[in-house]
Amino acid sequence: MFKQIYKSILSLIIGHLTVFKHAFKKRVTLEYPEVKPKLSDRFRGKHLFDIDKCKACGMCQKVCPANAITITKSENGIVKCYSIDYGKCIFCGNCAYYCSLGSVKMGNDFELATDDKNSLKLNFTKENK
Repeated sequence: MFKQIYKSILSLIIGHLTVFKHAFKKRVTLEYPEVKPKLSDRFRGKHLFDIDKCKACGMCQKVCPANAITITKSENGIVKCYSIDYGKCIFCGNCAYYCSLGSVKMGNDFELATDDKNSLKLNFTKENK
């Protein structure tokens, strides 16, 4: 019986010492909605697209492993509509890496959670940049 009481008190003391030891360390977690995280320069978030630079070569569409990118061309080969489906996108960055003109870039926006799947489809057109 004394052995059990001794073990209980010892484990209680060890537990309190562990809590006390970690109480003065620098915090690792952030209070997310109020404090935004510091993102790396190489972070792959929501795409930034410059439709004026795009020549509709289709390379970004070809290298996309999730088939999330579709390009609609007009008769003269100019981009009519460029769309990305974030419901399919895996944010691999292949589209930005292989774009020779630099019209596709990876941004820093990562807050894409939504209840509506249709809002995950982003369209870039000449009228709507």
